[in-house]
Amino acid sequence: MMTFQGSLKELHLPDVIQLVSVSGKTGCFHLEREGESGAIYLEHGRIVHASLGKLSGEEAVYALSTWSEGTFHFRPGDAAPAHTITKNNTNLLMEAARRMDEWRVLSKKIPSLDRVPRFRVPEGKQGQINLNTQEWLILSKIDGQADIETIAERLNLSTFEVAKLLYGLVTMGLIVLDAPAPRPAAEGHDEVEARLLRLVERLRDEAFAVLGEAGGAVVQRAFAEADRGVRDGQGTQAVQAMCQTVIQHAAQAGDPDIQRQVAERFRDILSSWNAGAF
Repeated sequence: MMTFQGSLKELHLPDVIQLVSVSGKTGCFHLEREGESGAIYLEHGRIVHASLGKLSGEEAVYALSTWSEGTFHFRPGDAAPAHTITKNNTNLLMEAARRMDEWRVLSKKIPSLDRVPRFRVPEGKQGQINLNTQEWLILSKIDGQADIETIAERLNLSTFEVAKLLYGLVTMGLIVLDAPAPRPAAEGHDEVEARLLRLVERLRDEAFAVLGEAGGAVVQRAFAEADRGVRDGQGTQAVQAMCQTVIQHAAQAGDPDIQRQVAERFRDILSSWNAGAF
């Protein structure tokens, strides 16, 4: 079996995927950078599914392709939990490359997605400004507190689409982008919660990889409950409940090997998490 891993500083993701896809492999690219993890699944060399936080499908591929930092690891044999991509690899990666080029331009005025847009106080006499419907929609969501990712989520748009619109508004001088407010020094609870949320995402990805589409609904429901539980303050109890639900489902599938694989992978992930690996 082929293993392939490295740094996104040295290799762009589209190039890495192209290299693996031509070999006709089935498996999953697991990607990580500070506080985030994503996955891109291939079947016989063809990209069939991707996920990044709340994004899935093509938009997840495009978002992951813009990462210039982080690590990737290809694990052969991991099955896709769903099929959310129908576009062929060539068109998909061409669009990803195009967006990478656009991001290089956008980043000159939008250095990061955690920037907070706010209205700019006009200087002097202002001429008539013509805005399209989407630009007005963006302006309606600017409150001086929500960052770019939050605005995109509220509008049900990709961060790429929102960034392009904000770029125009910044260029016109209508808004400025503030750096995020510094976090308070005593942030212990939030840090633990963030780590737990990353943990349940990792457990979800591993469960999908082992159980495939057959366990997709159960895994997604268990993940949603764990995510909500962590945010409601249940802590590790929410994580334990998720693990128990998924392992019980694997046991009911009637294949001892599947149950063993799920349990072993969960144990490895929990050990890594306890050691502070992510």
